[in-house]
Amino acid sequence: MNSEELADLAVDALEEIKGLDIIKLDVSNMTTVTDWMIVASGTSSRHVQALVDNVAEKAKAAGHRPSGIEGESGGEWVLLDLQDALIHVMLPKVREFYNLEKLWSISPSGDAAATDG
Repeated sequence: MNSEELADLAVDALEEIKGLDIIKLDVSNMTTVTDWMIVASGTSSRHVQALVDNVAEKAKAAGHRPSGIEGESGGEWVLLDLQDALIHVMLPKVREFYNLEKLWSISPSGDAAATDG
């Protein structure tokens, strides 16, 4: 499974349990840390956790063990590291404040580089 297939698996897992406003960003030309950044919203801390748990479960079943999960205790913003894809699941107010989509969709030359998946 290549990195884009992994990102698509994550998007499908988020959609499966009603993740909101899912955005898939190709950041492979901006960083060596990961190829894909996926941002989604959950309706509550419990929903955020369920979304992350579903992605982690689907990734493990496909042979991709998460490298780490951060932010589970607060539940407002949870980061799931699948190496080739980073999944950020947040409450809408947190997502609006940090606006990761805008941050990662601007290339060094100022051109938009995001792909909405």
